[in-house]
Parts: sequence; C-alpha cells; structure tokens
Amino acid sequence: MPLSVRAIRGATTVDQDTPEQIGERVVALLRQILDRNGLAEDDIISILFTATEDIASTFPATAARSMGLGAVPLICARELSIVGSVSRCIRVMLHVTTERSRDEIHHVYLEGAQGLRDDLPD
Repeated sequence: MPLSVRAIRGATTVDQDTPEQIGERVVALLRQILDRNGLAEDDIISILFTATEDIASTFPATAARSMGLGAVPLICARELSIVGSVSRCIRVMLHVTTERSRDEIHHVYLEGAQGLRDDLPD
C-alpha cells in the first residue's frame, strides 16, 4: 500500500493538574500510539493537543518535547466545556504518514478516557 496521510486520535486523563502527572500521562499516551501503529518521529506530520479547562499547570506539548518530539510541529488548544464531559482530559490528534489503511489504525484511549470512543476500532 502506498503512503497515506492519516489522523490518529487518543486521550488520557490526569488525577491531578500537575506538570509531573500531565507529563507522565501524555508520554504514556504518545508512546502507546506510536508503538501500536509502528510509527517513528519521521512519520509524524504534526500533533494537536486539547485540554479541558481544569488543566492549567503545563502545556501537554511540553511532554512531547521531553520525549524527543521537539522537531514535530505541536500545538495546544482548549477543549470545549460541555456539561457532563470527562474532566481533566487531554486529547490528541496526530497527523502521520503511513502505509496502514484506516482499518489498521489503532486509536488509544487511556485512564478515565477509555470510554470516550468505543465506536473506534481497537
């Protein structure tokens, strides 16, 4: 299969709004996305992070830079504040080049975000 541009989604939550826990959870999320999809840094076009309003101690992108993804374009944004939504949640969307088809992409949801997208393939 030829190389295609794909988007890979994921999310995690933190128990506390601290730079340490945000860093740990975001690194775990990104590592699992990369591992499950057989990706390397050169495969990543860009990464978009969103965080709920109750996360204010650090940028999620800081964790990506800490694991060596500093050359990848990274951006953070505020998640919509919706009644009943998951709190202390960080969402991510990676744009990547891959030979995998849409059906072979593995989206990753960890911690309290596990039930956010039950409709996506594992």
